[in-house]
Amino acid sequence: MTTHATLANSPAVASAHPLPVKPRAPSGDIPIFNWLGQPVSCTGCAHQHERAMLGCEPGHSCMQDAYARRIDRFFHAHPELALQHLQHPYFEVRAIAARHVDLFHLNALRTDPDETVRMQVALRLPPRLLATMCDDPHREVRIRVAQRLDEEHLSRMLRDEDYQVRSIIARRLPLALLPLMAADRDEQVRCVVARRLDMPGLWRLASDASPVVRRTVAERVPAPMLAQLVADSDWGVRWQVAQRADLATQAALLRTLAADPDPEVRALADERLAQALPALHEVFRHG
Repeated sequence: MTTHATLANSPAVASAHPLPVKPRAPSGDIPIFNWLGQPVSCTGCAHQHERAMLGCEPGHSCMQDAYARRIDRFFHAHPELALQHLQHPYFEVRAIAARHVDLFHLNALRTDPDETVRMQVALRLPPRLLATMCDDPHREVRIRVAQRLDEEHLSRMLRDEDYQVRSIIARRLPLALLPLMAADRDEQVRCVVARRLDMPGLWRLASDASPVVRRTVAERVPAPMLAQLVADSDWGVRWQVAQRADLATQAALLRTLAADPDPEVRALADERLAQALPALHEVFRHG
């Protein structure tokens, strides 16, 4: 006797009599609709055979669904089908298919009309081909390009309109080119520059308009140059000076800061001066 299981696993039967949709109850409250807002139906679906072979299931794994996670489950199980859907009208289908398609066909999606698809391209395309995406209109795409772009092409994004893109470039740019970003209009980018620049380029940022940038400079400049920062208008810069002043050679600097108008700076200077006495004793004893 022919069983229901036998019929369900017969491609011929599945094709002649499409299986009725009995979707698994979706997790949470995410309804089962396609990208047009209509109920998902296996009738007329190009992948009826996969369902007949238990390869997909509405409400769980389905490339017709509008919910990206269910689309992803489908292509994760059937990566060989991704190529068939690179021109699908629903951007989520194209974007998820782009995760699985071979690199040769991926290249054609660099100019896809949707940024979600182009983001997937930027994550997978070989870095040598990413230079053509430096001017993508969407910041999220350019962020991913900046993270993976070959070092020789990074300078193309020095003047990107988005501060986060420029921050990534500042972290990756060769040190020889980094001074070009010392005057960036965003303080977060200049902070990244200050954390990487060596002297004498670092000193250029000692007079930066942002106290946050100047604090970073105070953390990194050679100790002998700290005296030039003792009158900085920002208490955080002066605190860094008090923190880093050499006990043996810069006691006078600490005494100046012991009279600082900010109580936090004064307290730190006093504490370090108390430490300086035994340190100076050791210097004289061994001198």
